[in-house]
Amino acid sequence: MSKSHPTFDKLDPLNPSANQHLLNRRNFIKSLSLGSYGLMANGLIATGLLGSQNAMALASKPPLGHVVIIGGGYAGTTAAKYIRMWSLNNIAVTVIEKSSQFVSCPVSNLVLGGSKNINELTFGYDLVQKNHGIEWVHDEVTGIDTVARKVKMARGEISYDRLIIAPGIDFMYESLPNLATEEAQQLVPNAWKAGWQTVNLRKQLEALSDGSIFVMSIPKAPYRCPPGPYERACQVASYFKAHKPASKVIVLDANAEIISKKALFTKVFNEMYANMIDYRPNSLIVEVDVANKTAKTEFETVEADVLNIIPPQRAGKAAQILSLNNIDKRWCEVDFLTYESKIAANVHVIGDSVSSGLPKSAHMATSQARVCASAIVALMSQQQPDPAPVFANTCYSYVNDKMAIHVANVYRYDATKKIMLAADGGGVSDKPSELEASYAAAWANNIWSDVLT
Repeated sequence: MSKSHPTFDKLDPLNPSANQHLLNRRNFIKSLSLGSYGLMANGLIATGLLGSQNAMALASKPPLGHVVIIGGGYAGTTAAKYIRMWSLNNIAVTVIEKSSQFVSCPVSNLVLGGSKNINELTFGYDLVQKNHGIEWVHDEVTGIDTVARKVKMARGEISYDRLIIAPGIDFMYESLPNLATEEAQQLVPNAWKAGWQTVNLRKQLEALSDGSIFVMSIPKAPYRCPPGPYERACQVASYFKAHKPASKVIVLDANAEIISKKALFTKVFNEMYANMIDYRPNSLIVEVDVANKTAKTEFETVEADVLNIIPPQRAGKAAQILSLNNIDKRWCEVDFLTYESKIAANVHVIGDSVSSGLPKSAHMATSQARVCASAIVALMSQQQPDPAPVFANTCYSYVNDKMAIHVANVYRYDATKKIMLAADGGGVSDKPSELEASYAAAWANNIWSDVLT
């Protein structure tokens, strides 16, 4: 794998308002709601989103239709790019994304360990927009009308022929309501969506004196990035080992055992961080005292100097608007040949919000996005989608600043069960190594380049 890093426009994650492009949203949204693609192209010229030559080139041949994508994360941005590429620019694509910047959750645990800073994981959308003629709206979705095929936003509405919902995750604070406010998250950050909370949690760790206790929780599966919490424990322990060796990490896991790379993480906990990581399974958090930084389980109350509670999760808010999260009121049921929702016609769901029985990872999100993109291009071209999609998923975890481990699988569509199943092949690391860490760095650079250029 190539280790070259693309040149991205770096943005300030702590000052998103300074990164907003000055767009005339009113004219842009109005242009997208017009029936004629030629009129839409005129709107693109007026708002400066496309130069007149590119916009008129698109207007010269009618497109196959218009796809709107809610969410500009790994899944949504990948789908946008590949729909444009595979339709030969004959499908217009608009992404609605509240944030003006892309902050990578993969590798963000290294910010807590101190070997990365958040700016190294923060990128603009400029290149993927420019290279593929994707239209971007920085706005918040407030409603979806599947009959009229319109997405309603705070500042207008957009019509679609097909809609992709890629909203990532939302946190379930029903059982821990006192963690729902931003004020509470300043004191007890979850840092499970990379950004300001990641920076905040790192600062809390830096402020600790030696001999302090870091307490973190892991929700019951499924949740975003199965190995992520165990990697986080390793990263904090690595930082403590180097700078605050008398400090401890207590892991309160709601699951009965380590649910990803169990043998490897168990070995790392017991050998690399012996007497530093205290792993406690079957420890579901039932109450949190934010002010005093204590976490209560069914069996004990644990005091912390820094407390990191990762709440249980469900499909993102855009999926909830249509009640697409019909599996346990959490995740969305889809057709795995097209990722079309089983609840709403012409609406597709990809990424972490999908109920699939597969890991909720960035690599998985981009794999689903390509299958969905291919299917949409086929359907809008009056063709049949691929009847037997195949994709892979690889997940790396850093156990310190120099060594990593991985797990990899190939998945194939099972026509009888109508789901994606793990195929023969794949595998897991024998042990942590610096070579694996170099592969992990190359993986990150490659996926960022693929998604964002």
